Amino acid sequence: MAGKVNFHQECATCGARHKSIFCHLEIDELAAFDATKSCMSYKKGQVIFNEGGHPLGLFCVNDGKVKIEHTGQDGKEQIVRMAKAGDVLGYRALLSSERYNASAVALDDTDVCFIPKDSFFGVLKTNPGLSLDIIKMLSTELRKAEQSITDLAQKPVRERMAEALLFLRETYGFEEDEATINVVLSREDIANLVGTATETAIRLLSEFKKDGIVESVGKKIKIIDQDKLVKTANVYN
Repeated sequence: MAGKVNFHQECATCGARHKSIFCHLEIDELAAFDATKSCMSYKKGQVIFNEGGHPLGLFCVNDGKVKIEHTGQDGKEQIVRMAKAGDVLGYRALLSSERYNASAVALDDTDVCFIPKDSFFGVLKTNPGLSLDIIKMLSTELRKAEQSITDLAQKPVRERMAEALLFLRETYGFEEDEATINVVLSREDIANLVGTATETAIRLLSEFKKDGIVESVGKKIKIIDQDKLVKTANVYN
């Protein structure tokens, strides 16, 4: 694991916990995590875990933003998930005793807590509520994966671009102006999220600007006409 152990956040006082699957844990269960976990800070671009690695525990995002990306046979990256504070990472590989099928990379300065496997499974075995929450989380991720596969096969790339922007809005929210999406992504990252070439992503964003749907605010994207964006995505808002 790349990263530097440089802070400690007790689970009981962690604001991100209330957004995570650990929100209903008892004090003694949280203390079991605190006794064994480590907390690390990652700079933008640092890898939290690598595709093909063996899972040794579970990662919980304390603060920041993370992309989870899978490398195809042609070497091209595909972003399969985006994470924020409160989200857990690496759980599928840990639960199935498989290697990581994707890499997790910090999108900005990100704080992550690592809970060792034995500690996590110790609580999981005695807490049916946590088990149910994990089943729900896995079911949700499966539904999203199925929808993504369908979109890639059937939706035009222009619709997928619009849907990706709506997804980023839902995941990270807006800046104080209630219009600028609160995440910085390179055009390559946007292309990897949409499932297209970088040149196509740049062209589509340029078209969206000409159509009065979005505009650039530094390296961020501001949604000018949300209704038109939803219509372009061909989704129900």
